[in-house]
Amino acid sequence: MQTLSKPQTAPKPPEFDTTIRRRKTRPVKVGNVTIGGGYPVVVQSMINEDTLDIDGSVAAIRRLHEIGCEIVRVTVPSMAHAKALAEIKEKLIQTYQNVPLVADVHHNGMKIALEVAKHVDKVRINPGLYVFEKPKSDRTEYSQAEFDEIGEQIRETLAPLVISLRDRGKAMRIGVNHGSLAERMLFTYGDTPEGMVESAIEFIRICESLDFRNIVISMKASRVPVMLAAYRLMVKRMDELGMDYPLHLGVTEAGDGEYGRIKSTAGIGTLLADGIGDTIRVSLTEAPEKEIPVCYSILQALGLRKTMVEYVACPSCGRTLFNLEDVLHNVREATKHLTGLDIAVMGCIVNGPGEMADADYGYVGKQPGYISLYRGREEIKRVPEDKGVEELINLIKSDGRWVEP
Repeated sequence: MQTLSKPQTAPKPPEFDTTIRRRKTRPVKVGNVTIGGGYPVVVQSMINEDTLDIDGSVAAIRRLHEIGCEIVRVTVPSMAHAKALAEIKEKLIQTYQNVPLVADVHHNGMKIALEVAKHVDKVRINPGLYVFEKPKSDRTEYSQAEFDEIGEQIRETLAPLVISLRDRGKAMRIGVNHGSLAERMLFTYGDTPEGMVESAIEFIRICESLDFRNIVISMKASRVPVMLAAYRLMVKRMDELGMDYPLHLGVTEAGDGEYGRIKSTAGIGTLLADGIGDTIRVSLTEAPEKEIPVCYSILQALGLRKTMVEYVACPSCGRTLFNLEDVLHNVREATKHLTGLDIAVMGCIVNGPGEMADADYGYVGKQPGYISLYRGREEIKRVPEDKGVEELINLIKSDGRWVEP
């Protein structure tokens, strides 16, 4: 007698976690914004007005903040600029709101930094320039005594700033730049990511010895491979030392146009995808306002923040039943003010429903002159092509997800 076996259940496909697991970092308050600590990745930029121009600076800061820049950096090259920043901060509060501000302090900036610490929420210093070491053309080595002597000078000049920031509840960014490493770091470690990391560690240790840990670290370089190596090594060293400071990501001097955006995305996006990074700035040789959309596009593409509509669209091919480029443009123009939605525009039925399965709404060519509108995987209706965008809006309205521009 033949025994019938029980039908086998098909094995479950393996589950893949597509969520980016961010590195755990301590929270650092910058005004009313928190960097790290599991908070959303913060978007920053920097105005290019002369800080002595009070009204111009206030207007520039406000323009950036109104389009989504959460922290704004201002350059402070002199004591006069530091005092002007007090007026800028006050005028912002009186005429707009208390925007989190960062002061950028460079060469021999102790006195400037101490003054500006009274008025801003964070001070950025560059370890390679904070105590300027005049290069010696005939130097062949750095003795340990010389190395330690300059280290003590750094401690003496940094300590008052650290204490001021600590006692005022302010923050510091230790911003190392590959192009401005101190001479003794270059002699000791070479022009390497290791030299960048050791430069940051030296400043961190001084801060920690004074019980100050409201610190953000950056390791910027103009070459993406150097930038990636420096940040990764910094994370490795911090993990070894039990440090959990948040990281500010950026490719410095990325240039302009398409390549500047691609270069910034290659560096910033790669690290964010690895879970590294808590705040970002895209540095373009363009108006600062042009940087903010790039930042949010990087974050949205990685699923780290959702601040606009996510459009899914096929590249078009011989099967496409309408002018995909024009239709995508029309759909985008009609819906770009919405947030939190995924909208797919697909040229034909072959890949359409499958490729747009995760979208909230779909616009798919099914036969010449007609398109099908989907809600998720469900086809809702078929309408003439010239009514497609109008009917898509009506579908979104019927679901209560439409807001007027």
